[in-house]
Amino acid sequence: MSFQNPSQEKIFQYLTEAKVIAIVGLSDKPEKTSYQIAEFLKSHGYKLYGVNPKLAGQKINEIPVVENLAAVPETIDIVDIFRRSEFLPAIAEEFLKTDAKVFWAQLGLSSEEAAKTLQSQGRNDIVMDRCVKIELNKKV
Repeated sequence: MSFQNPSQEKIFQYLTEAKVIAIVGLSDKPEKTSYQIAEFLKSHGYKLYGVNPKLAGQKINEIPVVENLAAVPETIDIVDIFRRSEFLPAIAEEFLKTDAKVFWAQLGLSSEEAAKTLQSQGRNDIVMDRCVKIELNKKV
């Protein structure tokens, strides 16, 4: 059985209830999509953390950057992933070591293996191949 995203209503619910978003693969380059989406999310009042081992300890546009998901100092509502699809299974494993709520792979990204890993542990709040910015704009 192949992975299916939750209903549009459920996706809106995730975005409405979320307060803390961790952006995996946050870039310090303003031309990169992850940087632009972070800017957009920040303007919508979300508290953000960047997850990027190469930039850990820095701040990108006032967003603290940590080495991995476990280093985020509070409960993560949405893990928003900007890494290629082949990295999603490893990120799913890291996700399982936290109490993060929603695993969200950005537009163009998906992994059956990651979905199965998460679902096998009862973690069913998964969104793949969707953009948080597009979804937020639909919601408004």
